[in-house]
Amino acid sequence: MGAAVEQIEHEIDGLPVCWRRAPYEGAPVVYVHGVPESSQMWERFLEKTGGIAPDLPGFGRSGKPAEGDYSIAGYDRFMEAFLDHLGVDRLRLVVHDWGAAALAFAQRFPERIERLVVIDGVPLLPGYRWHWVARLWRRRVIGELVMGTTNRWTLKRLSRLATPRPGPLPDSFVDAVWEHFDQGTQRAILRLYRSAPAPVLAAAGARLSSITAPSLVVWGEQDPYISPDFADAYAGALANATVERVPGAGHWPWIDRPELIERIASFAGAR
Repeated sequence: MGAAVEQIEHEIDGLPVCWRRAPYEGAPVVYVHGVPESSQMWERFLEKTGGIAPDLPGFGRSGKPAEGDYSIAGYDRFMEAFLDHLGVDRLRLVVHDWGAAALAFAQRFPERIERLVVIDGVPLLPGYRWHWVARLWRRRVIGELVMGTTNRWTLKRLSRLATPRPGPLPDSFVDAVWEHFDQGTQRAILRLYRSAPAPVLAAAGARLSSITAPSLVVWGEQDPYISPDFADAYAGALANATVERVPGAGHWPWIDRPELIERIASFAGAR
């Protein structure tokens, strides 16, 4: 067994925030989830490295206010407030999917980042075109209809697209998503995708080269949502990065290739 993971809830700047924490020393590994998950997806990583994983506003057990700022800029400000609340100065950052919004924080405070791992991250880079599900979400009315008709069966069926393996993603993954897939999370997802046309994504990563910490970019070769070509683009934009493309893996590559958990944890937690 690894380190024990506890769940903590506290109010930060008037917003209820939930996070998972495992004991650590020095600069913690901070894990940032994407859509449509919560910090629960990082538990096996936390057991290995210790560290912190928040539920982003709009997701999991954190607050989901109707007036929330569900955008790259909004999550940038949240990360600053969250880490300041915990008294975290330096950190090791691991992001997946829309967790890449935390790279906006990393570009503002590159001196605080000791290591960085980007896993199949939303490209804060030029040239990305949203996948077909995201294009539906980005359309007014259509997005609301799609969200309103989504149920657990739909989520499980859609998860078959995210992996090259036969069948859908594990029930444990689907159940963890469905548990928190309420109206607040659906609203946050729609606003987040609608806040990020291609020029906004490209502008959000304009200073990636300022992040000089050792970086690892991990990408599933069969990711159906974001081409692995963006793994190379991320590595080219960062100042000190290496790329690992993962054959036989999709958008959540550690689910298809569980040995990646040890690889990522080893890099992120290395002293």
